[in-house]
Amino acid sequence: MPAPPPPAPASYWDEALPFIPSASELTGHRCGDHQMLTLIAYDITNPKRLHKVAKVCEDWGVRVQYSVFECRLEADAFDRFWSDLKDQIDEADDRLVAYKICLNCARDIRCAGTMVTSEKVVAYVC
Repeated sequence: MPAPPPPAPASYWDEALPFIPSASELTGHRCGDHQMLTLIAYDITNPKRLHKVAKVCEDWGVRVQYSVFECRLEADAFDRFWSDLKDQIDEADDRLVAYKICLNCARDIRCAGTMVTSEKVVAYVC
């Protein structure tokens, strides 16, 4: 009988986003980090605007679904990112939504199946 496959990680964040204590954690803040995992989803009706929104998101985060990005941002960076996104849309026709998730809570994220991956190089390992 063949050996069973190794167990999948409980959460892909356990491997993709190692937990590193921040100064705020060391001082006892409940959720820890000043950075937040921000989940951005959008529904854009015009292909040209859709491309522009996707480009802004690619500059700030990682695509995890076709119209969903995960970004690890501090509050001031999120404000700049959100402003950049809003500049690209027609608020009468398009929709943007952002969900902020503290990094400790992100460890409870579960996923199954395949993921959309970015062509963009995120990091080099030497």
